[in-house]
Parts: sequence; structure tokens; C-alpha cells
Amino acid sequence: MKIAVAQLNYIVGDFDKNTETIIQQIDKAKQLKTDLIVFSELSVCGYPPLDFLENKDFIEKSNQSILKIAKQCKGITAIVGAPKINNNPKGKKLFNSAFVLSDGVIQNSINKTLLPTYDIFDEYRYFEPNTEFKSIQILDKKIALTICEDLWDNQPVENSFAQTKLYTKSPLGELKDDYDLVINIAASPFSISQEDIREQVLIDNAKKYKKPIVYVNQAAANTELIFDGNSMIINAEGEITHQLKTFEEDFYLFDSENLNTKQNIKQKKENTAQLYQALKLGLADYFRKMGFKKAVLGLSGGIDSALVAAIAVDALGKENVVGILMPSKFSSEHSITDAEDLAKNLGIKHHIIPIKDIVNSFDNSMFEVFKGTEFGIAEENIQARSRGVILMAYSNKFGFILLNTSNKSEAAVGYSTLYGDMNGGLSILGDVYKTDVFKLCHYINREKEIIPHNTIVKPPSAELRPDQKDSDSLPDYDTLDTILRLYIEKKDSLQEIVNKGFDIDTVKKTILMVNRNEYKRFQSPPILRVSTKAFGLGRRMPLVAKYDF
Repeated sequence: MKIAVAQLNYIVGDFDKNTETIIQQIDKAKQLKTDLIVFSELSVCGYPPLDFLENKDFIEKSNQSILKIAKQCKGITAIVGAPKINNNPKGKKLFNSAFVLSDGVIQNSINKTLLPTYDIFDEYRYFEPNTEFKSIQILDKKIALTICEDLWDNQPVENSFAQTKLYTKSPLGELKDDYDLVINIAASPFSISQEDIREQVLIDNAKKYKKPIVYVNQAAANTELIFDGNSMIINAEGEITHQLKTFEEDFYLFDSENLNTKQNIKQKKENTAQLYQALKLGLADYFRKMGFKKAVLGLSGGIDSALVAAIAVDALGKENVVGILMPSKFSSEHSITDAEDLAKNLGIKHHIIPIKDIVNSFDNSMFEVFKGTEFGIAEENIQARSRGVILMAYSNKFGFILLNTSNKSEAAVGYSTLYGDMNGGLSILGDVYKTDVFKLCHYINREKEIIPHNTIVKPPSAELRPDQKDSDSLPDYDTLDTILRLYIEKKDSLQEIVNKGFDIDTVKKTILMVNRNEYKRFQSPPILRVSTKAFGLGRRMPLVAKYDF
């Protein structure tokens, strides 16, 4: 049986475009004499549809699209993912389903059993879990058709104080070996460690059940979530025999009788390179799918804004990116020249709008109210907010989308200003720690200097008061980021972190800053997710709480 894997980029809710894209791939597969073509999870409606699934009209459009696709499936079978109405009066309204289309109609469907409800996933909010297990027949092959999490039944529960396994059922185990081939349609988001974990899950399943696996993911970004593609074929011995492209659409045709033939096994990219490509795709798809064309950002001469500018130029084109330099009376001369050198290296248009007079006007207006007090955070934040107003004014006037440049280290400890440097339509680095910002800048400069050397080596500073440095109020970033990773990603307790060799006062201070700045992060723009625990959808913490240690 000739099987095609279609790794595509879908838009949530754009049924016309998604349907057109799927049909184009079906027509391509037909010309290649393909027997079966496979698309990813919820491909018809796009993933994740979230509360659109509660709208009757959304489900009706999905159903109409499936029927339209089915009409094109003559002489070929297609597997597509879409929501399906649950006709049982009890339970959730929908199933997350894989539809089998051939001879112009819907021939069969399989529902998802394991519904992830952790981190960014909330599938049990919408879907009823499957309770009926069966394989499907396509030509001479019996196929175990599964949907993403259905192969993750054996994953361990990290940081658990009770359970060791997340699920009690194994969909493949329920089929009692009554199949020849496993097909898994997925929408598996990227994180910096996900590729290795996912590969191991698939390899373990192939070895355990001694069956080959065809895994089909999407290559796309939808708001915060980035999908890396990396669809693959694994033989019954647990060997990857083919892997599709990373962060790109791809199409692969193979014969089910040649599953042991290894082709195009790509070398894994280093983590920093993967991270860069993920951020680039996240930014590019956000603009493309929202219909945005141009971006503006503040250029401070610092490393964060330099990195965002470089990614934006790569994702959107230099003609679509504008930088604004807004020096204050505390800005060093080299910060201005570093920002100008960056703009020149990138080939982007830039403007210099000094904020000294603007800040002075605020100071004069607030003089009577502030009289008798010392210069402090309020005055520092006036500078940040003045810059935020200028950037938003430019955005409004010319229709440019403001890119936020705050990193995860700053967001974690509240080292940012509401309605100032937290402004923006999208946060590019909000899930990237400061230590990784440095690594990304070195990656960008791997062939030639794009980000000025001085920008990378000078001590980080917000430049909101004389001779200010981040290290005045924060631990060094190597220490800070390690503590933050242990607390946020690993969910380690204070004592567990201290036991790993960190000073107890530093750990206490860091945890307090993280806990007390949740209200700021609640008002952040959407953050591109590249870690296992990003701020936003995947980390839900109460704003009003008192839980420190």
C-alpha cells in the first residue's frame, strides 16, 4: 500500500483555506497513484480551536468541510482530523476524531481516547473520551488509528507526590494486537525538549507492540503554540526510517512494504538553532495569519531588542521592520551607537526620538504631588511608559504591530514596567531566559557580526537611573535562570533548590519575586511558547494568593 504523509500548516477556523489545502494534497497524491494519504489532528478546523468548539456554527462548517473533502476521495483514501458530534445524550458534546474518507463518503471514524488536560492542553473541557476500541481495514492492511496522546499512555508523571503514570488505559493495548500498522495523527507542540521525548515515546511503542508507526504532525504556529512538524516513519524494531522537515510543510510518499528502508534521516539541530527557528516561525505565522505586514520595536542598544529585531527581519523582511531609538538623559552614548549599528547591519529603517523633554514634562507636572520624595521607581517607570506611548503612537499611526522585547527572566521576577516595556502585540522572548538570549545572539552572529559585539558583552541595564545595572537588584543571570528553571519548569520547592547548592536567601528572594508578579504577567501580550512551562495558557496561577514557602 502506498501511503502519503501530508505535514501542513493550518489556520484555526479558516475552513475554506484548510479544505482547499487538504484537497490540493489529495489531488497531488492521486497523481502519484497513492492509496492512502494522512493528515494531522483536527486538520479540518485547525489546532487548537479552543472555545470555538462550543459554537454550533463552527461544528457545522467543519462537518460541511469533511463532506466536501470526502467527495474528492475517489480512488484514494484520506484520513483527516476534525471534531465529531457525540450523539449520546450523556457526556461531552464532541469527540476529537479521525475520519476515514473514500469512495466520496465518510467510511469510518475513530475517536481519541486519552484527552490531555495539563499544561497548555484542556481537551476534556470539550471532548468525550473514546470507550470503543477497533482497528480499521484499508485495502489489505488492518490499521490501529490513534490520535496524538493515545500513544502517550506510558509517560511518567513528573514531580508527582502520588501517581507515577498519567493514564489508566492503553489504546494500543486494548486492540489486542489486531492490526498491522499504527497511524498516529497529532498536533504536538514544540518545546526545546519535546522532540527527543516524542521520539522516545514513538520508538517505545513500536518496540513494545512490534508494529510500525506512521506519525503525522503539523508544521505551524497558532498564537502561542508552535508546531515543529518532524512527522516520521518508525519500523517494527523501533528505528526511524524517515523523518519529515522541521518547522516546514512537507510531503512524503512511501510503500508499506518498504518500512525498513531508511531515507533522509536528518541530523538533529543543536538546541539554540531549533529555538531560533521556532521563534522565527512563531513570529512569521502570527503576522501572516493575522494579516499583519509590518512591525515596530524599540531599539535600546541592549541585547533583547537586538535579538528581536534580528528575528523580525528574518521572519518578515527588513523592509517590514522599523526600529525606534528613544534615548533618555541616562542613556549611554554607546547604547545609541550600538542601536544605530544594529539597524545598519540589519538594513532596517530607524528613527531617533529623544524622551528627555517628555520625561521632564511629566516631572514638572508631578512636581507638587511628588515634592519631598526621592527619585525612585515611579520616576524610572515614567521613562519606560514614555517610550511605550511613543511606540504605541507609531503603531497606531502607521498600522505597525509593536513587538514586545522582554525576556522570560525579566517577566518571571517582574523586572519590567506595565504599560511601558510590557507593551506589544506579541512577546517574542517571553519564554526565553536571558542566558538563552545570549546564546541566540551568538548563533545569529555565527557567520558574521549582525548584532554588535558591544551589545553582547556589556553588562545588561535598563538605563533608568545613573550607572544602573541589572546585577544591582538581581542575581547574576546564570544563577537566576537556573533557579527559575527549577522553580517554574521543574516545580521544585525552596528546599529542593537549596539542596542543589543555592544560597537560601537568593532562592527565597527569587521565589518571592516570581510569586508576587503574577499580576504583571497576567497583562502580558501573547508569549511564543518554546519551553515545557511558559507563562500564559500553560501556567495558571491565582493573582490573589499568599503562598510563598
